[in-house]
Amino acid sequence: MAILRKCKMCASAFNAKPFHVKKGKAIYCSRKCHYQDKTGENIPCYICGKESYKTPKQIRAAKNKKYFCSKTCQTKWRNTLFIGPKHSNWKHGKAAYQTVLKRIGRKQMCQLCANTDKRVLAKHHIDRDRTNSSPENLAWLCHNCHFLVHHYDVGREKGLLKPRSQK
Repeated sequence: MAILRKCKMCASAFNAKPFHVKKGKAIYCSRKCHYQDKTGENIPCYICGKESYKTPKQIRAAKNKKYFCSKTCQTKWRNTLFIGPKHSNWKHGKAAYQTVLKRIGRKQMCQLCANTDKRVLAKHHIDRDRTNSSPENLAWLCHNCHFLVHHYDVGREKGLLKPRSQK
């Protein structure tokens, strides 16, 4: 049993299901009329320039007035803005040695046993100074070899260990 309704956009008559009328959904006669009644805007993406539809609520909610077509573009923008000291997890750059090793292109492989399993690789400071994150002071070691280097002075001949400074 259909109910006769009048379209909000074009004023033409159409049949609607009683359930849709009860839920308040029987407003438009077609999808075309439904999409003509939108009040938002097509706004270009801040990163790639691709246009995407934004509702008035989304436009008002944007604090910085930068709009993005997807989470990917938003993340690209955020990663360029919140880097280094501006990032909320920044720890004075003292723990950034893993990214230093990856940035310089050092192959992720244990320098002693040639293990390439990334799950067991650790970053090693050759001079034992954690604050010295220069590329020539860093090396990849597996956890086993890392323990051997620090506790049994293994790897001295490969240059993975400098003598402890005498105090």
